Order: sequence, then structure tokens, then C-alpha cells
Amino acid sequence: MRRRMWRMTSSDESRDRHPGTSQRPVLLVLGDSLSYYGPEGGVPADDPRIWPNIVARELDWDLELVARIGWTSRDAWWALTQDPRVWAAIPRAGAVVLAVGGMDSLPSPLPTPLREQLRYVRPARLRQILRAGYQWMQPRLSPLGWPVALPPSVSVDYLEKIRGALEYVRLGMPIVGTLPAVHNSDAYGKAHPGRQAAVTAVSRWADTKDVPLVDLAAAVHDDIFSGSANPDGIHWSWRGHERVAAAVLEILRADRDHAAGDSHSEVAR
Repeated sequence: MRRRMWRMTSSDESRDRHPGTSQRPVLLVLGDSLSYYGPEGGVPADDPRIWPNIVARELDWDLELVARIGWTSRDAWWALTQDPRVWAAIPRAGAVVLAVGGMDSLPSPLPTPLREQLRYVRPARLRQILRAGYQWMQPRLSPLGWPVALPPSVSVDYLEKIRGALEYVRLGMPIVGTLPAVHNSDAYGKAHPGRQAAVTAVSRWADTKDVPLVDLAAAVHDDIFSGSANPDGIHWSWRGHERVAAAVLEILRADRDHAAGDSHSEVAR
């Protein structure tokens, strides 16, 4: 991203351009389908049961959810640099949650560029044959654990690009990361051998850059293996969304209290 694109992003400048804009902070979530899928499938971004809306409601903030099924950390970077809705949300953002990385660590028997090109194959009959072949191959090769959708080092590179760009625009704005969730999906052979490497890499990055992390696996493990989650074995029940929301809120409230404490200290001086 060229830095000059971001020089007109202060809250004051945003209000000058759009004087009727709400002054409430925005929770900006860059995510994947775990942000908006429930036990029966995907729901609209304004559904009150998904965790981003629970968090925004509890904070009395607005929500800007930018997410899509299958998104990786790379897609989140592309959204940050290419989606004008993200640009509009950043000046008002009270916090940004990077709710990506789970897809990065999933097995991908075909390298990602080839897998993602299947949708463009013509004619339609050939595309259907290739997809059926991939769907047959994926659960059988997933236990090998290689390749994954995005290698951990690449995931971290994109997360750091996102963090760096946001810091340049809004120094001190809270940024929250996530560790990959767990799954119990037949589509991936119920295998997730790439998760631990992703956890290690993301945790090391977060420690270095002081980015708090939500451990999605800890929040949803019981839900995924309880039988009440989505039958696909990947997406959560509404109880899972509530648990993730609670974990995100714990971090954001702690950050708010810490900031308030710093402010009081400055006044006392």
C-alpha cells in the first residue's frame, strides 16, 4: 500500500468529509466464514447472533464486518488495501480484529493458486469433474499436512503488513489477533496437522509486536466436539459465537481500562 493513500484518514478529516456520519466507534473485523456462519450456514452481517455483532453491541459500537468464506491472512491484506468500506471504517475504528488465519493452516492438497483457479475452468462440465476429483482427494490427503493453504511464515508476513499499515494510519489503535480454531470436518479428513506450526508462528509475531490474541480453539473446542455445532464440523453453534465474543470483549475491555488508567496518570502529573 502506498502510504500517501492513508494520509487523509484522521477522525477529524472523516467528519469534515461526512458531517452527518455517526460518531460512535466502529469495530472493524477482517475475517473468514467463522465470523458469520452459524450452525445452519451463513447469515447476514447484521445478524445479532454472530460474535462480531455481540461484541459491537456490548461496547455500544457500530460494526463493519469484512469477511468471506475461505479468506486467509492474504485476503485480509487485500481487503485492507483494496476495499473502500475498510478505508471508510478505519478513521472511526475503536479496534480492529484480525479474525483470519484458520483457513491458512488447513490442509490444501492442491497448492492454493491451483485450487482457487478451479472456479474459472470452462466448460462447466469440466469444472464439475475437477471439483469432484478435488473433493475426493482432499480428505484422503489432508492427514499429510502439506501443503497448507498458506504457510505460517507467509501468514505472519501478511499479518505484519496489516498491523504496520494500521499503525501508520492510527497509532495506538487496538489491534486484536486470533489463533486458529479447531475443526472436526470430514472434508479435511478430521485432520489439522498444520495448526500447531501456525499457532507457534502467530504467537511469536504477536509477542514481538504486542498484539493480544484470542485463542479460538480454547473458546470453541467443546462446541465443535459437542454435536451442537454446524454439521460441517468447522463452523460453530451460537454458543460458540458467544464464547468467542466473550474472549474478544475481555481483551478490548482490558485495553480500554488500561488506556483509562494511563489517561488518569497523565492528568495526575
